[in-house]
Amino acid sequence: MELSQQNIMYLPGVGPKKAEVLKKEIEVVSWEDMLYYFPYKYIDRSKIFKIREIDGEMPYIQLKGKIRNYEFLGEGSGRRLTATFYDDTGSIELVWFRMLKQIPDLYKVGTEYILFGKPTVFGHRLNVAHPELETENKFYEGEVGVQGQYNTTERMKNAFLHSRALQKIITQILGNLKTPLPETLNPDIIEKSHVIPLDDAIRNIHFPKSPDMLRKAEYRLKLEELFYLQLNILRVTKYREKRLGGFLFTKVGDYFNNFYHLNLPFALTNAQKKVVREIRQDTNSGRQMNRLLQGDVGSGKTLVALLSVLLALDNGFQGAIMAPTEILATQHYETITGLLAGLGIETALLTGSTKKKERAKILPKLKNGEIHLLIGTHALLEDTVEFQNLGLVVVDEQHRFGVAQRAKLWKKNNVPPHILVMTATPIPRTLAMTVYGDLDVSVIDELPPGRKPVKTIHYYDKKRGNLYASVRKQLQAGRQVYIVYPLIEESEKMDLKNLQEGFESTQAVFPEYKVCMVHGKMKPAEKDAEMQKFVSGETQIMVATTVIEVGVNVPNASVMIIENAERFGLAQLHQLRGRVGRGADQSFCILLTRYELSENTRRRLAILTETNDGFLIAEEDLKLRGPGDIDGTQQSGIAFNLKIANLSHDGQILNLARDLAQEVLDDDPMLEKPQNALLKQQLGKLNTGHQMGWFMIS
Repeated sequence: MELSQQNIMYLPGVGPKKAEVLKKEIEVVSWEDMLYYFPYKYIDRSKIFKIREIDGEMPYIQLKGKIRNYEFLGEGSGRRLTATFYDDTGSIELVWFRMLKQIPDLYKVGTEYILFGKPTVFGHRLNVAHPELETENKFYEGEVGVQGQYNTTERMKNAFLHSRALQKIITQILGNLKTPLPETLNPDIIEKSHVIPLDDAIRNIHFPKSPDMLRKAEYRLKLEELFYLQLNILRVTKYREKRLGGFLFTKVGDYFNNFYHLNLPFALTNAQKKVVREIRQDTNSGRQMNRLLQGDVGSGKTLVALLSVLLALDNGFQGAIMAPTEILATQHYETITGLLAGLGIETALLTGSTKKKERAKILPKLKNGEIHLLIGTHALLEDTVEFQNLGLVVVDEQHRFGVAQRAKLWKKNNVPPHILVMTATPIPRTLAMTVYGDLDVSVIDELPPGRKPVKTIHYYDKKRGNLYASVRKQLQAGRQVYIVYPLIEESEKMDLKNLQEGFESTQAVFPEYKVCMVHGKMKPAEKDAEMQKFVSGETQIMVATTVIEVGVNVPNASVMIIENAERFGLAQLHQLRGRVGRGADQSFCILLTRYELSENTRRRLAILTETNDGFLIAEEDLKLRGPGDIDGTQQSGIAFNLKIANLSHDGQILNLARDLAQEVLDDDPMLEKPQNALLKQQLGKLNTGHQMGWFMIS
């Protein structure tokens, strides 16, 4: 029977109750699931300390000694059990906050134990909370030396499924195997990548024979995980290229040329020219374009998108631009209609709040081809929105749309239109190769001439007085100011209260200036009216939540103050900073925090004050937070349940994995050759287990 069909419930010491906990808490059901539940760190358990040698600064340690006595302390939820643990050099306190009645029966007074735990100091006394205790005989049944530590939840601990218990279950499974684990990679891939056999890798990832074998085991398992991820993504791309044609945009005509020579507001940067060339090649290749356009805030992505739409129009097709919010869609509409003035191009705006009467005018014109370009929100996806001949769709801020929504756009024509996906959230290369691995990537890495980099300064709120004096100088010079407050769902009421208080205190500090307030809980019309006041210059200060992260373009705004900056992610802070620095004047971004900050938070804020490079910031964000927390990856269509690979550290392994996958598919795009039967089988198994997100091909 295959490992995936062997239920851990029937292993000695597990049983139905513990099996249910493992299933619910860590999705482990089979022997195979358990073997692929890897340690999150390793600890050297070869050294046993004396109690006099330890202090509260040490990491996990081992002691050898006996329990002298137990004592129950406290009442109600504060009730706890303590014990004195001693050796020939001194004593230490042990403490438990749960399972209080069972502990004295499990661990007997006077019996010698090996103790494993983290020492801390509480009330001038060393203690270890919830230690692992084993008799010496049982302890030496396992490997002594470098040992894996497994993530466990509160519920698991309550069911006695702590790290050591998981280790015992894995020991049983490996002991029950009569033959080595079957290979999951082709022999030629194993040879080219110089990896150890799977059986050696699994055994050494759990019970390393040496640090060198642990490194080799990690390398093998990371490479395999990333190889199958890339094989799946690239196979989809090959499939699409083979099965789906694409509209041919063969000519550059009057719309493009007249705009380029008569209406273009400024010369394109070299980066913009390069991307336009890439788009022209895609749309003239006979296959559907699926391109991701990355560019920092203010790098000129919208202009590139517009030039792409004009290519579609010149070849007899319609274009569509879809944005995540009404504010951004409206801004695109106003900017683009201004840029296209005098060229005879019919443009329309369609959002959730477009009146019925207006919709009734737009939809027939769209269907008969009178409207050349439709700009809007999710409203574009509705079945009633029919085009005569849609050739190109631009999706702005892609991470705010789900995969199913992107796929829905394909059905707006018999042949899927070309897709240009844009994001102002720079994506680290390793993440782009996985989240957007089925897309070709273009980057605008150059700002238009005349833009000065925004100066970013970290202020503690004790120095608010100095900050307000500097802000007043900017206002006196005729500039405008944003003040942004966090709005986090978990503490929404408190945040809105802070926003309201911030609005009132700003009015009190700057009585001679007009202040407006904007947040996402306002009605769209009310919010738009307040924003319009700021855009027109009627108000000089806008107090807002991150609703202004995208969609407000005010070149006259030169100061961005971010309150409680410690509560924002790096990428979000960078996005907010991009709201200023859009004019020719020097702009400032002020990160305002309390003084008591964690080391991690200080590091995040320091990165932002040191660089304006969005890609560098994104790389750091990935290292600090991990891929699952980066904006948009949950919506992108790939599930980040990587078990061992780390996209922020394993870039080289990812590159090798992609090259190996590409080599296989160049020779056998649909994995139909006999030598690739194993790869196809493994891919099917991973897809069935939903480890590969949405990419499955039947």
